[in-house]
Amino acid sequence: MIDAQEFLTLVRQAAVTGDPGERVRRYDQALGLWRGPLLADVVDDELRDRLGGRLGELRLSALEQRAEAQLTMGLHERVVADLTPLAPELPGRERLVVAQMTALYRSGRQADALQLYRHTRQVLVTELGIEPGTELMTLHDRILQGDPRLDRPAAPLYAVRVGEEWLPWSTSGHPALEFCNTYAGWGGPGLPGSDWLRSYSTLAVWAGHMDLAEDRLVARLLKQAQQHPDEATAALDEARGFRTNLYACLTDPEDARAFKAVAGLAQDAARTSVFTRGEDGLAHWRLSPAAGLRLPVLATAHSAAELLADPRRLTIRTCPSEDCGWLFLDQGGRRRWCSLATCGSRRQQAVGA
Repeated sequence: MIDAQEFLTLVRQAAVTGDPGERVRRYDQALGLWRGPLLADVVDDELRDRLGGRLGELRLSALEQRAEAQLTMGLHERVVADLTPLAPELPGRERLVVAQMTALYRSGRQADALQLYRHTRQVLVTELGIEPGTELMTLHDRILQGDPRLDRPAAPLYAVRVGEEWLPWSTSGHPALEFCNTYAGWGGPGLPGSDWLRSYSTLAVWAGHMDLAEDRLVARLLKQAQQHPDEATAALDEARGFRTNLYACLTDPEDARAFKAVAGLAQDAARTSVFTRGEDGLAHWRLSPAAGLRLPVLATAHSAAELLADPRRLTIRTCPSEDCGWLFLDQGGRRRWCSLATCGSRRQQAVGA
């Protein structure tokens, strides 16, 4: 049972690790234990069957999550190598099939990705009497269309490099809106790679890029995140949940639940804020370092509260481009797209065609 216990420990550690590279490393270690039956030393056949089924399910889940982390890092060729023997044999694991199809497509093997979809659908329909799920069908349609958002090379499209992180272009005119725009799946089913906040380090660097935290404070947060990975993961989860509530609050003024959630975090931020003078000689509200790893999300909540109390709140618009949904300020009353270089150009091309 020693190998089985080590496998479970590594899988738990990987699940709470914010950094994709470290997550892949721990999943590699866990999956590397499957050189033979993990429970070979268990004499009781009934116990072996019961525990083996649970461990087998965890193994498949680890394979799926490792593949998704690898795709985030641009390691699609590794995903192809790891999953090629498995995906066709496990059509019921649609998450695994999605990862393999995405990896094949990014490796320039569109025909193989579509063939895998046809095989998976045939087995699901013939043997189980069901059609593929929404995520798998959406991925199939976008591969057929050659959707450029399926590509996630080492240097993402429409991104800026800040330190060791890739961040989306700034298009909205306000940090609170930019925070909502760190997710690229508001307009439709989120694809792998839709979330720019892939790790706590991305969140901390983003806060510095938006001038919500000073550089020295960002460096301190990154160090704290390495020392306390569980707390960093919890802070990242809180930030993602707040982002969902903030987007709902900004796009639907009648959503009282979302406003209450945003207001609650804004009040937490107010209790942790200090009024200080910056190097420019002007005074600013800043989050105290005592906020710890929650500082980026609390700073964002403070910024969101200021926007909600500002008449500019009435000029927030949602990009109408299909599957976008990014937010921006339209104070002149003439702006339509979040970016003419991306969403606007795609629409113009469609009209011209």
